[in-house]
Amino acid sequence: MTFTPAQRHTVTWIALSLLAAAIVWLLGPVLTPFLVAAVLAYVLHPLVERLARRRVPRALAVTIVEVAAIVAMLAVLLLIVPILSKQLPLLREQIPLLADRMNNQLSPWLGRFGIDVALDTASIKAFALKYLDANFEGWLATALSSARIGGSILLAIVGNLILVPMVLFYLLLDWNELVQRAGGLIPPRLRERTHRFFDECDATLGQYLRGQLLVMLALAVFYSVGLTLFGFDLAVPVGVFTGLAVFIPYVGFGLGLILALISGVLQFSGWHGVIGVAVVYGIGQLLEGFVLVPRLVGERIGMSALTVIFALLAFGHLFGFVGVLIALPVSAVLVVAVRRLREAYVESALFRG
Repeated sequence: MTFTPAQRHTVTWIALSLLAAAIVWLLGPVLTPFLVAAVLAYVLHPLVERLARRRVPRALAVTIVEVAAIVAMLAVLLLIVPILSKQLPLLREQIPLLADRMNNQLSPWLGRFGIDVALDTASIKAFALKYLDANFEGWLATALSSARIGGSILLAIVGNLILVPMVLFYLLLDWNELVQRAGGLIPPRLRERTHRFFDECDATLGQYLRGQLLVMLALAVFYSVGLTLFGFDLAVPVGVFTGLAVFIPYVGFGLGLILALISGVLQFSGWHGVIGVAVVYGIGQLLEGFVLVPRLVGERIGMSALTVIFALLAFGHLFGFVGVLIALPVSAVLVVAVRRLREAYVESALFRG
């Protein structure tokens, strides 16, 4: 069977796409730190360029931007530390009381419907004393031990934490040269089409990231103020964490909601904390879904809810938790690529027969 030049071109692109997908599948753990560094370099290189245009030496500009980014990331991660350090001792004391309360109130109510449910309060108390009867460092050590994290996995985590900043530094330092080299590898007859493709990717991804950043900041302020109005002691750390964590669809909001519920149940007696969380987070979801995202982000990626869930699961399977973080930005580029491949296929003689 012979192909026309247009058919060979289409088949070649499909074969290259399948080959790239196979390489990513096989080398996912190895590629993870480089992929993370590449995404961060794409986000941070405009800041480096601004400093370089102001006659700041490029190496110094890269160092300033990278150190600032690391400090910002550490600040976000440390938001959860005061929550855990303050709430874990309270949680250890309150869990047995909550279990007794649920047995006394929930079990009789469910019994009216023929549902016989009784919590094993003795086991719950033993669990609370075993895993929460320590400070934060001891609890973390117990969690790591119970998760059976081997030395090789721990070494890989530490290695990635060192490797990502190193790769990021060299990518930012040589970004313009790397872009020029990559552009030089494109055949002249394909350069215009390829440049249009990358321009579209850059516009889509840039608009999405800028819009998502504004959404995160707005939600961080909203959740902090809302929880403060209901009298939550940890309103600011929980609210800021929830707002920033919405960058991970569904997962981030769920984590923030769980932290807020734990904080409310432990601080307040009765239903005040639960009602406060329900009101604040319910309004927050409406604000995010019907006001902030449509206005600030819109349909930048062009992905349905099911596609977003699939992307989170697929990238999480390939690259672990880091894959969940980069799923949507990378998917934004893949959507543009798939759209271009589909257009090329539909216009080709292979599709027309």
